[in-house]
Order: sequence, then C-alpha cells, then structure tokens
Amino acid sequence: MIVIRNIRKSFEGHTVLRGVSLDVRDGETLVILGESGCGKTVLLKMIIGLLKPDNGSITVDGSDVVSMSYKDLQKLRFDFGLLFQSAALFDSLTVGENIALALRRTKGLSEQEIGEHVRNALDLVRLERVEQEMPSQLSGGMRKRVGLARAIAPNPRYLLYDEPTTGLDMTTADEISLLIKDLRAKLGVTSIVVTHDLHSAFVVGDRFAILGGGVTLFAGTRHEIEQSPDERVQKYLASSLST
Repeated sequence: MIVIRNIRKSFEGHTVLRGVSLDVRDGETLVILGESGCGKTVLLKMIIGLLKPDNGSITVDGSDVVSMSYKDLQKLRFDFGLLFQSAALFDSLTVGENIALALRRTKGLSEQEIGEHVRNALDLVRLERVEQEMPSQLSGGMRKRVGLARAIAPNPRYLLYDEPTTGLDMTTADEISLLIKDLRAKLGVTSIVVTHDLHSAFVVGDRFAILGGGVTLFAGTRHEIEQSPDERVQKYLASSLST
C-alpha cells in the first residue's frame, strides 16, 4: 500500500502541490487525473524518490520514501515498473536488449533466463517476433508495448504509468488501455496511472483522484466521481468529456 499525506512541492517559487493526500490500495489501479501542469507526474516521481517533497510524507509498504538513503531508494525501485510517456526506449538497442536492461539489474539471472523473461514479457503485451527489431522500426503503439514489456519483465509489485495513451490514435489508445486493464488482472499488480484521458481512465481505473489547484479535489470510484456535488469536479468532468 502507498500512503501519501499532505505533499507540498514548489519549483523556483512556483507552488505545484499544496497539500495532496492519497491512498493507493493493494491490487487496485488508481488513476490520477487533472489538467496539464497540476503536478501529476511530479507526484509519480516523488513516489519512487526521484524528487523529494518540500513537506509531507510518502510511505510504500510502511517504509518512508522521503527519508530513505540513496541505497535504500535503489532497492525500493526494484519493486516498481515505470512506463514513461515517450516509452523511453534506447534507439541504439534492439527490442530484446531494451527489455533485458531492466533484467540485468537483477543479480543471478543467466542469459537464458533473461531471454525467457524477455519473451514472456513480450507475450504479455501481445508482441511476437520483434526481439531483433530496432525501436525506429516500430509504430507508436508498438513502442508503448515494448516500454510496458520492459516495465513488467522484472515482475514488479507496482506499475506506474505516465500518460500511457498520449500521442496515440484513438484505436491504439483503446488497445493500450485494455492491455493495462488485462495486465492488472493477470499480474495482480498495484498500479497508478497518470492521465488527462478520461475515456482511458474509466477503462483502466478502479478508483480515481482529481488534482486541481495543488490539492486533491476528489478521490473515489467512478460512480462517486459522477455523483459528486463539488462544482470543481463537475467542471473538470465536463471539460474533459468535451475534448
């Protein structure tokens, strides 16, 4: 379980987060929604210790991320898989080599075992016979799938998704959303999805949090979000659905 309490963060005098609190329950997919620049990605980076909050606390399975040493943070990150917005593949490496990078951090795996993990991860994201392909040969949707295969290959406890459908056409975005939902069921992972895509959010999410003005405007189920009497929540929904 991830517990986030009263997180505040400013950059060069500009306050992004003014007191965000959230719980991420074991086995669920929590979708974090909000307008561009509201601090969604900043929050993801703080969960894995890439950024430190100015105030507040973040605990992962009872361990305080904010006060962790660099060594302990490195160990914690083995529990996380991250799909970057751009997929962040190394263009000079093949698909198989990109996925193997994440596995080589795990000591004790033979080359044969690494190869098996790579193939299993590609099977899970529904890609076959692409291990020797270069990222430049792949479509945007395929690159996202390879990025996701790299994230799940080490069997993480948590998966973090940063705008997983950005830059994709509607059909491909729907395929990625369904894949995220399918992986949660197959792997039993706890997931956090940061997105501005409300349609995708409702496909993948169990619960939802809306950030606005640096705080948590709402956290709850789809039914609860749609029934919320908060005018800021309804304004956000109307704006997102219209686009």
